[in-house]
Amino acid sequence: MRKFGLVLLSFTLFISLARAQQKHTLDKIAAVVGGSIILQSDIELKYATYLAQGNPANPAVKCQIAQSFVTQKLLAAQAIIDSIDVKDDEVDADIDRRMRGMIGRAGSQDRLEQFLGRSVIQYKDEIRPDIKEELIAQKMQQKITSDVNTTPEDIKKFFNTIPKDSLPTFNKTVEVGEIQFNPKLNETEKAYFRAKAQDLLDRVKKGEDMGALARLYSQDPGSSLQGGDMGFADRSTYVKEFTAWAFRLKAGELSPVFETEYGFHFLQVLERRGEQVHVRHILIIPTVTDASLQRAKAKADSVYDFLTKNNKISFSNAAAYYSDNKDTKYNGGMMLNASDVETRTTYIPTDKLDPQVALVVDTMKVGSMSKPLLFTDAAGKKTYKILYLKSSTNAHKANLVDDYPKIKEYATNDKINRKVSEWFQKRRKQTFIKIDPEYQQCTNMKGWASPVDESMVTTTPAEVKP
Repeated sequence: MRKFGLVLLSFTLFISLARAQQKHTLDKIAAVVGGSIILQSDIELKYATYLAQGNPANPAVKCQIAQSFVTQKLLAAQAIIDSIDVKDDEVDADIDRRMRGMIGRAGSQDRLEQFLGRSVIQYKDEIRPDIKEELIAQKMQQKITSDVNTTPEDIKKFFNTIPKDSLPTFNKTVEVGEIQFNPKLNETEKAYFRAKAQDLLDRVKKGEDMGALARLYSQDPGSSLQGGDMGFADRSTYVKEFTAWAFRLKAGELSPVFETEYGFHFLQVLERRGEQVHVRHILIIPTVTDASLQRAKAKADSVYDFLTKNNKISFSNAAAYYSDNKDTKYNGGMMLNASDVETRTTYIPTDKLDPQVALVVDTMKVGSMSKPLLFTDAAGKKTYKILYLKSSTNAHKANLVDDYPKIKEYATNDKINRKVSEWFQKRRKQTFIKIDPEYQQCTNMKGWASPVDESMVTTTPAEVKP
């Protein structure tokens, strides 16, 4: 099942802003790049998305958006020359990923379609050309920078160009491993919660309204307010047990009560559309018992004793074998820096650590393990953990010895940015670019417009009407 955190308010804001701007803004051509046009409404819609994500109003962002559209058009035009394309299934996969996010924020596909004022199928058809162009532009940029190679000499040279008084200060960073022990209910303890779900299923079968029961009793925060309605989704959306029942049943059929990692469910298929299914469900989440917590602690104590008395097994191997945390057990138990998901680094600033973990790690020596401790996450879930401090670096001014990986990343990004910038400088001199006066005032757009007559444009776009 999906982890739902319904953000309906921000999604509604996104749609409201988009509609308001479509209604009140007289559409115009914001820029022309070769034979392609960029509309004001394109920029406004992307700015609405920016606001809907909780960002503060900032007109300068529109300048950045305008520039991103111009650069995308330039890259896409070069991609045609270089025969760079994306496969239809790549485009479809990206669109489906975006749509799952939008449906999740809206709460259901019906709600999304209501906000959009069109069916999801229609909307996907409308955005498909833009998404394809965006993916092609990304591939083109990757080709431009594919030969970028950062040598140790490049890294040293880049570091030496930074004025000493401008060197960044890095916070204390640590590498922390964990072996997590989740409390697990035995079959006797589970029986009570399974029976609650079965009782609700029996009531539905006797004619009670499933939507009403879901609003009253379902413990899925993302769908209960919608009567358990989860909208349309494909097979990749749910955990395997949920998927198995959702795609096995016919429209109108009810599943029996079944168990997933989230608890006990039963679902009803409302509609099927090709490889997507529309379901509603009711979830009962089992409550951790004192006895299950004690069993988790006993197992954690046992593993800790084994590790401290046996030097033949490494912490990483023990984590892979014993840990219940799927996010870290296959990474040698090492936590990843959640604020830097792209690099998947294990170096975590202490201010980015879970405060409970940071408090424990602060008392540990490098290479040591903590005794099993009880932790409670933001949702109130309790687990026992053994922590391992692999490394620790105090707050300091950047240097090549302690921060080589970070400086290498900065140096590589700088080299990539310069390569891309050089390409754009050359390309934009060879392409007719017209910028609306509103965006010629943007600092980042100065010098982009062609100092030539408009007759150079390959295709003169028709006037855009509101």
